[in-house]
Amino acid sequence: MHGRATDADPAFRADVLAGLSAPIKAVPARWLYDLRGSELFEEITRLPEYYPTRVETGLLERHCGEVAEIAGTGDAVVEFGSGSSTKTPILLRAVAPSAYVPIDISGAFLREAADALRGRFPDLPIHPVEGDFMRAIALPREIEGATRLGFFPGSTIGNMVARTAVDLLRAMKDTLGVGAFLLIGMDRIKQVDVLLRAYDDAAGVTAEFNLNLLRRINRELEGNVPVDRFRHRALWNDALARIEMHLEAMADVAFTVAGRRFEMKAGETIHTENSHKYGVREARLLLAAAGWGVAKEWTDAEERFALLLARAEPPRSAP
Repeated sequence: MHGRATDADPAFRADVLAGLSAPIKAVPARWLYDLRGSELFEEITRLPEYYPTRVETGLLERHCGEVAEIAGTGDAVVEFGSGSSTKTPILLRAVAPSAYVPIDISGAFLREAADALRGRFPDLPIHPVEGDFMRAIALPREIEGATRLGFFPGSTIGNMVARTAVDLLRAMKDTLGVGAFLLIGMDRIKQVDVLLRAYDDAAGVTAEFNLNLLRRINRELEGNVPVDRFRHRALWNDALARIEMHLEAMADVAFTVAGRRFEMKAGETIHTENSHKYGVREARLLLAAAGWGVAKEWTDAEERFALLLARAEPPRSAP
C-alpha cells in the first residue's frame, strides 16, 4: 500500500522531485537508507567482495587500545550514522565511555541497534538521536560538559563531494567542540577491478540496495516508477577518484511521483551514490580544510583502508 506523498518526509519529497527534474537526474545517497535499505547495506558489509568492513574492523581491533591512549578514556562517544553499530563495541570496550550517543537518519533502525547494544553494555547510558548529522546537532543534556570522542566509520565521508564533506566535518566539529577527537575511516584508492566488485557483487545485493530507492519512492511518494525497467550500474570515475552508483533505464519510461510526471530515455540514469577514495595527502587535506588535525593514522598491510584519529583545532587567523 502506498502512502500519501503529503505524509512523506518533506525533505525526501523535495530532494526526489528536484533530483528527477534536473538535467542530470540524481537523488542524495542518504535516502537509500530507509529500514529496508539499512538492512540491505548490513548484508552488503558481509559480502566477500566488500572488503571495507572487514579491513576496518581489523584495524579497530588492533588499534583501539592506542586510540584510548591518545584520546583518553571516559569520554562520551558520539557516533555519526550509527547503522547497526556492529563496529562500535570494539571502540566502546577500549575507551570505557561515560555515555554513547548514536545518531542516525533512520529512526526505526537506530532504535533496533540501540536496543541490541544495551543488551551487550547494560551499564552504559545510551542516548539515541534521530537526525541528519549533515548539520550541527544538539546533543542530549545528559552528556553536557562531557568531553567527546566522535566516531565515523565505514568511509561514509566518501559518499560526499569534497565541498559537502568539508561542510560535514565542520558540522561535526561544531557538534563535538574544539579539543574533541574524531575517529574516522577512509577508503583508499586501489585497483579498479577490486573497487567495481565491491559495488556490484555477484549475488546482486548492491543492485537490490540501489533499486530499493525506487520502491521507496513508489511507497512513500505515490510513485509508479517501473522498477523492473531499471538496472543497477557501478562505474569508476577516475578524474574524480570515485565509484558512482546509478539506476539506468533499460527502455524509454514515463512515470509519476507525487503527482508530477517524468520521462527518461533508454540509457539515461539517476545518480544515487558516490564513494570517493582518498590518498594519504588528500585525506589529511580534507580534514585540515574543516579544522581537524590528524593525531594518528593507521592502515592495513595492503593499504586498502585508513583509520584516522583527528582532533578539532581552535580557529586560527594566520598561518
